[in-house]
Amino acid sequence: MTAPGSAFHLAQVNVGRARGEMTDPVMADFAAALHAINTLAERTPGFVWRLQTEDGDATAIRPYEDNRVLINLSVWTALAALRGYVFQSDHATYMRRRREWFERFERVYVALWWVPAGHRPTVAEAVDRLAHLEAHGPTAHAFGFATAFGPEGLPIEREAGADDTCPAM
Repeated sequence: MTAPGSAFHLAQVNVGRARGEMTDPVMADFAAALHAINTLAERTPGFVWRLQTEDGDATAIRPYEDNRVLINLSVWTALAALRGYVFQSDHATYMRRRREWFERFERVYVALWWVPAGHRPTVAEAVDRLAHLEAHGPTAHAFGFATAFGPEGLPIEREAGADDTCPAM
């Protein structure tokens, strides 16, 4: 759980299989919320960077052969900052609605890993981290919120009261 100015930042990727194309009515509320939720992320203390096209989001980037799988990729200064954004901010309101827009994903769909400060992970790197987590479980190379590692490769004890239960479950 590094602090600002650290030599490492935390990368995160999450993927989901959309229930339709971004222009389909089933995705309308999700598409309408993208700007607000991305702005919220960018204004959250600890936010560093997020993957986006010139349209301002990453919905046009499809990392898998299954063209309905969307990707979100970002970098944060610390695990606590990311956890706060994901689970305690207004972002959680949208996560509770996830099943309206995304099918249940039977594979690993979230991975975290440490990167040198200034590094911007690629889509290929993110896909590799998801695959590694799925194949090997949580390690310093790729982990989830429940079993996190620090940049030095050692497990991080869960903070007292840390609730990282997905609101969509």
